[in-house]
Amino acid sequence: MDLHFGDGEPTDEERAAVDALLGPPESSWEGADRSGADLRWARGGREARDRRELLLPGLHAINDRIGWISEGALAYLCRRLTVPPAEAYGVATFYAMFSVRPRPATVLHVCTDLVCAAAGAPELCAGIEERLGSRGGVSVERGPCLGLCERAPAALAVRAGDPVRTAVAAPATVEGAVLAASAPDSAPEEPAAALAVPQAGQEGLMLLRRVGVVDPASLDDYRAHGGYTALRRAFELGPAGVIREVTESGLLGRGGAAFPTGRKWQATASQPDRPHHLVCNADESEPGTFKDRVLMEGDPYALVEAMTIAGYATGAHKGYLYLRGEYPRALRLLEHAIGQARARGLLGDDVLGQGYAFDIEIRRGAGAYICGEETALFNSIEGYRGEPRAKPPFPVEKGLFGKPTVENNVETLINVLPILTLGAPAYAAIGTEGSTGPKLFCVSGGVQRPGVYEVPFGATLGEVLALAGVRDGLRAVLLGGAAGGFVRADETDIPLTFEGTREAGTTLGSGVVLALGDSVPLPRLLLRIAEFFRDESCGQCVPCRVGTVRQEEALRRIVDRTGAGAAGDVALLREVGRAMRDASICGLGQTAWNAVESAIDRLGAYE
Repeated sequence: MDLHFGDGEPTDEERAAVDALLGPPESSWEGADRSGADLRWARGGREARDRRELLLPGLHAINDRIGWISEGALAYLCRRLTVPPAEAYGVATFYAMFSVRPRPATVLHVCTDLVCAAAGAPELCAGIEERLGSRGGVSVERGPCLGLCERAPAALAVRAGDPVRTAVAAPATVEGAVLAASAPDSAPEEPAAALAVPQAGQEGLMLLRRVGVVDPASLDDYRAHGGYTALRRAFELGPAGVIREVTESGLLGRGGAAFPTGRKWQATASQPDRPHHLVCNADESEPGTFKDRVLMEGDPYALVEAMTIAGYATGAHKGYLYLRGEYPRALRLLEHAIGQARARGLLGDDVLGQGYAFDIEIRRGAGAYICGEETALFNSIEGYRGEPRAKPPFPVEKGLFGKPTVENNVETLINVLPILTLGAPAYAAIGTEGSTGPKLFCVSGGVQRPGVYEVPFGATLGEVLALAGVRDGLRAVLLGGAAGGFVRADETDIPLTFEGTREAGTTLGSGVVLALGDSVPLPRLLLRIAEFFRDESCGQCVPCRVGTVRQEEALRRIVDRTGAGAAGDVALLREVGRAMRDASICGLGQTAWNAVESAIDRLGAYE
């Protein structure tokens, strides 16, 4: 363990950024002025160690204020939290949005992932870099999905300072992206979330019914449209009654694993160990996924209410909302919603006067796909590298901070509101016996009306594509994102249910429906998927760490037409894919071969 702090000293700005989060240092142990201090013993070390969970917020504070994290700034943060510098360096370098090397205060993140790549992201990047030329004021970084797939291609400008300023260009042009980077305050305002919902305002919607109808900043408007009816119903039912309703509704997790939500809540609530924790996973990083962003931007109070219900049912008094670092607008709206709910007695020591204490804390991610895995997310919150843990023990027994924890994603939690307002039988009557309720799908690519669509489980792929208006020349559809699988254009009669996609040999995943036309170069798209997994692998286990590299190398040889030829490389891909699927610790390695395998077997990608 490296305890050497180095010779770097923080600048006044870096020190101020850390102190704004942690408060001024109270002892020389934490880095206060040592002149006149009695140095025969140290004070404050134990208290500082208990605050290791503030390491990620501290890194954000420095990066937001300065634009990068210097050795001196990192050392000062480590002193304040009593974290070994080597460990903190490992955390800081784990996340794509942080830099430990000097860079300009303005960073322009340009998405080059699946949807944006098909929409011309490589040409956009080349144009931006040519326009900016040798100007040193902006760093252009090509990166993974920004969650703006309905407006591809997309770019996000972040200018460090106090406060940090952001601007989005989507659909991005060279001029729009350069304006966002050079003058974020003058960039056009980002469109309302309702523009990502072609069905906005239609009758019959359940999860999206308030998006585009209510003012997302107004608590009164939310309550006027049925807000907090579900929470009042929860208090009438009691914790056991809420869990019974959720169980009888048949609600399955919407993050991809499809685990029964009621069983997860019951398992957590029944644990004698205290305290219990609630974590909302809002780190949707699957390329092509943006439904959680739309919910948070268009109906933030619904998530606050749903988290309060989940906490009440499972015996948790604090909820952590782990939010993607690429979602600055969702962050602002959720911070406002939580503040308003707290001021109006809907969060805090006595929620709605019922004697139940619950509050929510937002924790920002910083660009790590692996943190969508629940145990990696727990490590991230606790101030460690976001690497998955071995299971068992499962989170319901030992999760966040080693305590029983229930973790759900945004869409899963939002479903709890109609379950309580309609009742479990009415909710279960929607969809199919094995997949109940409504489902959100993120439709993008070669369609006329990309966006988030709400349909009952059981609708076919063709029906969802018809809502979005497929363009001519449909070649294939990618279901579930990079970790999902391809289906052919003649397979659109697949029912979009967990059991229906399983029988068809594909997956529903997180709800991605990416339509690909004949003009999309499939080999290069598969190579981009391989690059994504190689880059996002945490490197903890050998099958994934090595396998994702070998997969990318083989696909690159096929694209470049070098090496032993496609047949030999395809055989190698199958062998590597089986090893990753069978031996990887978590779902990233286990699914990294799925899309490539389906493209070979269903689409004849390299024939």
